[in-house]
Amino acid sequence: QVQLQESGPGLVKPSQTLSLTCIVSGATIRTSAYYWTWIRQPPGKALEWMGAIHYSGNTYYSPSLNGRTSISRDTSKNQFTLQLSSVTPEDTAVYYCAGGTSRSLYKFDRNLYDYWGQGTQVTVSS
Repeated sequence: QVQLQESGPGLVKPSQTLSLTCIVSGATIRTSAYYWTWIRQPPGKALEWMGAIHYSGNTYYSPSLNGRTSISRDTSKNQFTLQLSSVTPEDTAVYYCAGGTSRSLYKFDRNLYDYWGQGTQVTVSS
């Protein structure tokens, strides 16, 4: 059974860098042919695809985030990490990690993903 668990601070100050980690169990991120993905949902808004890291190590990012996003992985810990720089209150959202095949790349439709974390609330406020 594959499980994804997000972890990180619930409160971040404006202009700081938000860092979240997704711990994967039941699958190996380096060998499973998946795109390990970050998606968020601001309050009252739709889901937003942020970026993904392929099992090969290649990364893909949403251009709408203007280069503020970085996704990396630690294969020894079987986890991948999101960093979002220069955060503003508009980055307040529930952040989800997910795993899907190529059909999920750049898509936020939950039905396209095989694995989906429970989500973690991040608030950007001073």
